[in-house]
Amino acid sequence: MSASQAIVFSILGIALVLFVWNRIRFDLVALLALLAVAIAGIVPADQLFDGFGHPAVVTVAAVLVISQGLVNGGVVDRLARLLGKVGHRPTLQVLMLTSVVALCSGFINNVGALALLMPVAIWMSRESGRSPSLLLMPLAFGSLLGGTMTLIGTPPNIIIASYREAGSFGMFDFAPVGLAITLAGIAFITLAGWRLTPRRGKPDDGGKLFSVGDYVTELRVPDDSSHIGATLHGLLTNADVEKDVVVLALIRDDKRSLAPSMFSVLRGGDLLLVEADTDALQEFLDGTGLELANVEDPSPKEADEDGKASEQPREKSLSEGDVRLIEAVITPESGLIGKTANRLNLREQNGLNIVAVARQGQRLQRRLGDIRFQAGDILLLQGEEEALRVTLQGLGCLPLAERGLRFGRERNAILAGGLFVAAIAAIVIGWLSPPVALVACAVAMVLSGVLSNPEAYRAIDWPIIVLLAAMIPVGQALETTGGAELIASWMLMLGSGGDVWVVVTIVLMGTMLLSNVVNNAAAAILVAPIALSLSGQLGVAADAMLMAVAIGASCAFLTPVGHQSNALVMEPGGYRFGDYWRLGLPLSFLVTLVAVPVILAVWA
Repeated sequence: MSASQAIVFSILGIALVLFVWNRIRFDLVALLALLAVAIAGIVPADQLFDGFGHPAVVTVAAVLVISQGLVNGGVVDRLARLLGKVGHRPTLQVLMLTSVVALCSGFINNVGALALLMPVAIWMSRESGRSPSLLLMPLAFGSLLGGTMTLIGTPPNIIIASYREAGSFGMFDFAPVGLAITLAGIAFITLAGWRLTPRRGKPDDGGKLFSVGDYVTELRVPDDSSHIGATLHGLLTNADVEKDVVVLALIRDDKRSLAPSMFSVLRGGDLLLVEADTDALQEFLDGTGLELANVEDPSPKEADEDGKASEQPREKSLSEGDVRLIEAVITPESGLIGKTANRLNLREQNGLNIVAVARQGQRLQRRLGDIRFQAGDILLLQGEEEALRVTLQGLGCLPLAERGLRFGRERNAILAGGLFVAAIAAIVIGWLSPPVALVACAVAMVLSGVLSNPEAYRAIDWPIIVLLAAMIPVGQALETTGGAELIASWMLMLGSGGDVWVVVTIVLMGTMLLSNVVNNAAAAILVAPIALSLSGQLGVAADAMLMAVAIGASCAFLTPVGHQSNALVMEPGGYRFGDYWRLGLPLSFLVTLVAVPVILAVWA
């Protein structure tokens, strides 16, 4: 082993440890690795940042923008609407959800496809009286499987295509293997796999996570109150409970103003509809002199068939017109993580009310202002309907379900879909290369108004872009120093003399295991040079090895950290870290058993 190889191995080893440790963001780890190979003199300074202009990086960015354009256009909403007619049989629900999310993931970012269908899955679970845990893990795994079918389905495919010496893979070159494992995976999940998912929560947890009515109270501003003429913000600030009491509505002269402005001026006789726990409410009453309203609620609770009070009228009264109540999950990249409502000033800056917070399937009973948010927390938010989507995107949250779910409105479905189909056609007939066609499609979507400039930039997952751009030169350093060839020789010895099917299996499963602990794009970049060296030493077509890497990098079913799709369903489904292998392990073996023979038959 040469000195340069030892340096590269050390840098990669430390980077992998930091990836697994997950205390430093993965894009920052990638930049540290890039700087390390530069300081060591392994990558020339004039080539250090070539990754930022790499076609694979540009293509990934364009795909993310196009995905957002298809979301805005309502293309997938039409498919989601059909799922509402599936019925209550769990087998049929799993089949339809996994099939639709897999189909969508083949053409848009798989995290985006999952985000679109998560509200549908949760709504279907509640309507059926079952825990969402039965549907969300199959949905996440379906999104990973579907991404393997096309060039643009997942970043690892785009990266692997850039390593092909004979020119990039075509749009549907991944289909023979990807479609085979997707069909096999969906069949297994539908027939048996969903039964392996844990049953989280009580049998009656098909009800709503948040019961709003139990925490809502009407308060009256007395005619002689010292707060008459003051603003709502001043009232809450003076009472020192601004983040523990949520004002959901201001009622004046029988007119209800939902999510009122914090600068609304109070008058005598005004009614405030507030959400607060008993301690915060008592403190608020003592500090302000307001009175509990002794009037009949204008939206009284109705009794259901069992004679129990129903929360639906109350919840509808809080989400009428342009104001909505919506549940949203905090993503792992959200800027809310580690912060409290006291620091965020969401009411003043974003026009949002945080009504409640849930963690691990249970509503938190602590004061809202003191809760330090974590990835996966579910927020019940109230705000203006038109601003909610943009605001949630900016905060790094994904909507789960509105109270009384409404599917997305029809927008520019034909225009968005037409632009995308045109780009795909240009790629398939060879008129334009994938980067050029997809960038052109993204630009056309912005120019045509399918999405705005700010939305296009927000759609790009910048940590992923930085990760790719930084790791590509590091991966190339592994190849130029001969490190990839050295690892390939070790793997040949492990593969019992170099039998092709054994080595392909080792490459696929090794990449799969690596992608369960590090980002799948990073796994593809690190293993691709090794796979190419193996193909040279075995005399096997390089395409077969690259396909094995692509499939392995995209099939991270064993841990919630292996892929963002897995992480996003963890809290809404109430899963624990060790739950994923129950369905993920047999699915991983199935993918290997199906993929290896197809790879050898098509590409070897």
